[in-house]
Amino acid sequence: MFVREMDHAWQIVLQPDHGELSGQLAAQWGGGAVEAPRPHGSVQVAARRHDDGWAVWEREPTLNPGTVRPTAFLEVAVPSHLTFYRACIAAVAEQDPYAGLLVSMHGSGIYTGRYGTQPGLGLKQAAEHPELVNGFVAEQEAWQERQVAELGVPEAERWVNYKLLQVYDRLAVYFSLKDIEGGTSETLAPLPLGYDGSEGELLIEPIAPWHVRISPFPFVEAPARFSLVRRVVPKREWASNDEFRRDFFATAPERVQITVDR
Repeated sequence: MFVREMDHAWQIVLQPDHGELSGQLAAQWGGGAVEAPRPHGSVQVAARRHDDGWAVWEREPTLNPGTVRPTAFLEVAVPSHLTFYRACIAAVAEQDPYAGLLVSMHGSGIYTGRYGTQPGLGLKQAAEHPELVNGFVAEQEAWQERQVAELGVPEAERWVNYKLLQVYDRLAVYFSLKDIEGGTSETLAPLPLGYDGSEGELLIEPIAPWHVRISPFPFVEAPARFSLVRRVVPKREWASNDEFRRDFFATAPERVQITVDR
């Protein structure tokens, strides 16, 4: 889950809710200088379902050991993460083999710095489990090669779609980790502009709460509107994981509206 510290509360976004936003972004993607994804349906499924495996862990969320801070997604134990991510890949591939290929690439990319596009990314405990991590990456990359051959996916196309999935994921992470209240701009790269290999970067400029300007504008219509489910859990000194879970699940989820202008 995504955890953002506020003054008197924790903003928490569950991974499948983050995935729902990612799928919304993919559904509206393609405008101006930015080409729409293809095959559109499979890319959208991958965007929406790429973090479904986390729902297993999030049924019993915990506090970060030794703290009263909810455990964030990069702090989860690696063996648990690999287990539920394998299940996620299998489930998505059963629904849509092409989407499963992209989710598998996303999974192995978590342990390879998004294949060089975000070198700092990684679970905090990954270095403690090199054999498990290396085995997972090798296993998934071998399966990906078999899927590519079976589906006849052009190599250039699958990497464009992988990078698009990372853009949707990272943009959804951006909204999952903050209330947009103005402030400094951020960039996100690489941004695939099309299937000819051209790339750029996405500039995100906060305007007001949950309202940003993005250029180049990548959506079909302007302004583009999205929504995100979050929980705002009041802070307190939880004595145990059970106490935290009680408060977390007693907190009603709320859906915030996001506006993106050109």
